[in-house]
Amino acid sequence: MEIVALLAIICAGIAGWLIYFLVVDDRVDNAAEAIKTTLAILTLVGAVLAGVYAYRKQRIAESDAHRADANQFADRYTTAAEQLGHDKAAVRLAGAYALARLADDWEEQRQVCIDVLCAYLRMPYQPEPDPDAPGHKEGEREVRHTIIRLIGNHLRLPAEHRHSWQGLDFDFTEATFDAGDLSGAVFSGGKVSFNRAVFSGSSEVDYTGAKVSFSKAKFSGAEVDFSGAEFSGGSVYFYKAEFSSAKVDFSKAKFSGAEVDFSYTEFSGSTLYFTSAEFSGGSVDFSGAKFSDGNVDFHKAEFSGAKVNFTVAEFTGSTLYFTFAEFPGSNEVDFTGAEVDFSRAVFSGGEIYFRSAKFSGAKIDFSGAKFSGSKVNLSAQFSGGSVNFYEAEFSDGTVGFTGAVFSGAEVGFSGAKFSGSKVNLDAFFIGVKADFSRAVFSGGTVDFNNAVFSGRTVDFSGAEVGFSGAVFSGSTVDFTGAVFSGGFLDLRDVSSWATPPRFHDQVLGHPPAGLLLPSPTAG
Repeated sequence: MEIVALLAIICAGIAGWLIYFLVVDDRVDNAAEAIKTTLAILTLVGAVLAGVYAYRKQRIAESDAHRADANQFADRYTTAAEQLGHDKAAVRLAGAYALARLADDWEEQRQVCIDVLCAYLRMPYQPEPDPDAPGHKEGEREVRHTIIRLIGNHLRLPAEHRHSWQGLDFDFTEATFDAGDLSGAVFSGGKVSFNRAVFSGSSEVDYTGAKVSFSKAKFSGAEVDFSGAEFSGGSVYFYKAEFSSAKVDFSKAKFSGAEVDFSYTEFSGSTLYFTSAEFSGGSVDFSGAKFSDGNVDFHKAEFSGAKVNFTVAEFTGSTLYFTFAEFPGSNEVDFTGAEVDFSRAVFSGGEIYFRSAKFSGAKIDFSGAKFSGSKVNLSAQFSGGSVNFYEAEFSDGTVGFTGAVFSGAEVGFSGAKFSGSKVNLDAFFIGVKADFSRAVFSGGTVDFNNAVFSGRTVDFSGAEVGFSGAVFSGSTVDFTGAVFSGGFLDLRDVSSWATPPRFHDQVLGHPPAGLLLPSPTAG
C-alpha cells in the first residue's frame, strides 16, 4: 500500500506540472486542447494506479489464502498423526487414510507424510500377538496392511499423475512384514530400504506364510536395500519385475525356509547383491530371468539345504559371482546339501565364478544349458554331490575346472555337444565318476592337460571316466600329463574316433591298467 501511495503522490505532482505548463505558460496557444490532453494522461495514470492496487490486493489475498492452507494442512497433519496413535483400530485406519490424502494435497510436505506412514510400519509388531500381552492393539495387522496397500497404490500411478509417489524415499528399516502387495509399483530414483526388515510367516494370514509382492514392479535407477533382512518362511515375489540401472542389496540377509522369486525378471545394467547372505532351506528362483550387462553377487554366501534356480535364465554380458576372492578373510562359499540349477540357461557373453567355492553333497545342474561366448569358472571343491552338463551345448566360450578337487562327486557331460568352446578339466579326480557318454566333439577343446593354467597334474585316483558312445570329430581332447593311479578311463565304446584324444607317448606305448583305448580299427 505504501508503494501505491507513493506512486499517487508522484503522479499528482506530474499532473500539476503539466497543467501549469500547458495552461498557465504563455507558450501554450490552445489551452482547451492542453486541458483535454492533461485529463487523458491523468485518466491513464489513474488506471495504472488502480491496476497496481488490485494486483497488490490480490497478492495479499493469495498470501493470506496460502497461509490459511498451510495452517489447515498443519492441522490435518496433527489430527492424522494423533489418529495413528489411537487405541482403536478404526481410528488408526482413518488416520492412515487421512495422512495419505494429506500427502496427495500437500505436495511440499509429501515426503514427510510418507515418512510418518513408513515410521508406523517400523514400530514393534508381532504377526501372531498375544491378546493378553501388554500394549496389545486389536486390528493392528489390518492397519499395517492398509498402509502397505496405500503405498503400493500410489506407486502404481503414472509419474505424471499429480498424486504419484514415484521418485520418493521409503524407509522400512527393521520393519516386520507378514504380508503386503507392492506388485506393479514403480521405483524411479529415490531410495527404498528394507534394511534388517523381518519377513515372517503367520498361520493366521495364510498357511504359506508371509507374502510380499513386487511382481511386475519397475526399479529405474533406484536403490532397494534388503541388507540384513530376515526371511523365515513365506515369500517375497519379484516375478517379472524390471530393474534398469538399479541396485538391490540382500547382503547379510538370512533365509530360513523362505522363497524369494525373481523368475522372469529383467536386469539391465543393474546389480544384485547376496554378499554374505545365509540360506538354510528355502529357495531363490531366477528361472527365466534375463541379465544384460549387470551383476549378481553371491560372495561368501552360505547355502545349507537351500536351492538356487537359474533354469532357462539368459546371460548376455552379465557376471554371476559365487566367490569371495576379492575380499580379505575366508574365501569360501559353502553349498552344503544345496542345489544350484542352471538347466537350459543361455550364456552369451556373461561370466559365472565359483572359484574357491565348497560343494559338500551339493548339486549343480547345467543340463541343456547353452554356452556361446561365456566364461564359467568352477575351480571349486566338490565332496559328494554332482556337477551335471547333460546335453549342454558349448559353441564358444570357456568352462574351467582348473585346480578343482572332486572327491566322491559325479561329473556328467553325457550327451553334451562341443563345437568351438574350451572345457578345461585340469583338476583332481579322487574316487569320482565322470561321464562323457554320447558326448559329441566337433570342434573346440576338452583339456585334461595340466600345462595350460595351474601347472598341476590331473589325478584319476580310483576315478571312473566314461566316453561310451562319444563322437570325436574335429575337437581336441587332451590328456597329456594326466596321471592314472587306480582310476578308470574307458574310451573303448566311442562312436567315432576321427580325431582321437591326445596322450603322452609313453602312456600310449604302455597304457596303464585303468586306461582302456579303442581297438586300432575304431573310426
